[in-house]
Amino acid sequence: MQTKIYQLTDFLPTTKKELELRGWNEVDVILFSGDAYIDHPAFGAAVIGRLLEAQGLQVAIVPQPNWRDDLRDFKKMGRPRMFFAISAGNMDSMVNHYTANKRLRSDDAYTPDGKSGMRPDYCTITYATIIKKLYPEVPLVIGGIEASLRRYTHYDYWSDKLMPSILVDSKADLLIYGMGEKPIVELIKQIREGKTFKEMTNIPQTSFLSKEIPAHPKWKNLELVSHEVCLKDKKLYASNFKHIEKESNKYEANRLLQKTGNRWVIVNPPYEPLKEAELDASYDLPYTRVPHPKYKGKTIPAYEMIKFSVNMHRGCFGGCSFCTISAHQGKHIVSRSKESILNEVKKITAMPDFKGYLSDLGGPSANMYKMKGKNLYICRQCQKPSCIFPKPCFNLNTDHTPLLDIYRSVDQLPGIKKSFIGSGVRYDILLTDPKNVEVNKSHEEYIRELITNHVSGRLKIAPEHTSDAVLNLMRKPSFAYFGEFKKKFERINREAGLNQQLIPYFISSHPGCHNEDMAELAALTKSFDFKLEQVQDFTPTPMTLATEIYYSGYHPYTLEPIFTAKSKDEKLEQRKFFFWYKGEYKNQIIKDLNRMKRPDLLKKLFQK
Repeated sequence: MQTKIYQLTDFLPTTKKELELRGWNEVDVILFSGDAYIDHPAFGAAVIGRLLEAQGLQVAIVPQPNWRDDLRDFKKMGRPRMFFAISAGNMDSMVNHYTANKRLRSDDAYTPDGKSGMRPDYCTITYATIIKKLYPEVPLVIGGIEASLRRYTHYDYWSDKLMPSILVDSKADLLIYGMGEKPIVELIKQIREGKTFKEMTNIPQTSFLSKEIPAHPKWKNLELVSHEVCLKDKKLYASNFKHIEKESNKYEANRLLQKTGNRWVIVNPPYEPLKEAELDASYDLPYTRVPHPKYKGKTIPAYEMIKFSVNMHRGCFGGCSFCTISAHQGKHIVSRSKESILNEVKKITAMPDFKGYLSDLGGPSANMYKMKGKNLYICRQCQKPSCIFPKPCFNLNTDHTPLLDIYRSVDQLPGIKKSFIGSGVRYDILLTDPKNVEVNKSHEEYIRELITNHVSGRLKIAPEHTSDAVLNLMRKPSFAYFGEFKKKFERINREAGLNQQLIPYFISSHPGCHNEDMAELAALTKSFDFKLEQVQDFTPTPMTLATEIYYSGYHPYTLEPIFTAKSKDEKLEQRKFFFWYKGEYKNQIIKDLNRMKRPDLLKKLFQK
């Protein structure tokens, strides 16, 4: 496959001049994005832009518009025929801007040369406010992770307060949540049928504000606790999340309603998961796979990270309490076909700077490719947030054979020297016994294939904690699984003559975690000969179970009170146990262990 030299007209237009190059006087949709424009299927704005283009529309994209000046970036494309659209980017803008300690980050991976300050805080609301002021009569659609996960009353960690649905502050006419291919296509269909946005009340996977509750022949309504009551009662606020999470995991969900002021936030049920061919079609759109030429000579870190990687599936059935993947992408795995994956790899091998090494053949979780229920009827009745916690579901097919076939087929392609697995591996799936000889054999084959052929010296995995009580709240498996996997990892390395490292990730200050839990984590990881370097304080983000516990103090499913370290001092008290081996923390840790009356831990940490 020959390397293609792209022309400016191969990209979605970003300026008036680029419209003129295409012979366009106006466009149907103008999409504003908080990220730089990278025309690649890993970047949501590019996917939606290309999908709209595939519907026969003329689409323009305005990446990282300047919101501080005379607002010329918001005016330069004029007025679209159909609507404006906004995505804050591939990350929530507040997560993008601030650390877990609320310190301003010095860089932005989705901006040329990693420059910070190129998007505003609360990006969706800021852009929407400007657009509604300039063009109040033009419909506005919002989507992407930031809008998706803020569609109900939610706790905002950075302002330390409850905020209403983002529909309220943005004044958007429609919100598309989750992965947006199906709802955006239906939206265009209804516009072409002559419907106004006020009449579009029946599109699945959308949300809008209304003074009335529109009727629907099939959907049942489930009313959540109102925004005003949530402001007054943290326990009632917490109780909402159980319904939100359960409905998001169903094949046939209820429509959720939340009163906010004198209007209803109406959240229609999600679409069923995409079919394989539908996901393939999304990846087969005519992306150039490179940043827009306007960034020539500049490096966009997020692109550099994924330019030689392939995403093979969508969704995650892990259901981790602190993670938003399933909330946005869905619990049910949707996998690409082998042909689609191999075609993308072939395109990568044709890139001029490709040296033969794929950085990742993965997904949200590396080894969930092609996994689903053996009996889909059972899955259709299920509303559990996780298929593998507290143990893998009896109905879950965990056969790794299709994934092994992908790895081996990719490695046989001309131009491929080695393919690495950079995405996180759920090792607990590999270590469970499904009572099926062939599936167990695939688990063992996968572990050996992964360790001997797809690790670049260090394999990163995420046990997250060592305490069973904390792991239960995280919806993560027992730490005993990590010990078992570590033994297999070391044995296979010895047998293959390799000298590779296992790098575990842990979280401090997670709801339910006490200082004593962190002290035990330090002692246990020391016994495994780890000196932890990469650690993470828990960061509350909208629409996760852990965030609801953090803010409210209650577990949404049981309404039992749960302790969480919140203050800066409380967080530092927990974090220091990661670094027990550093001299500056030794005396304080000794004092803490004496106060806890844990001489056993003192001995394990500081006596040889």
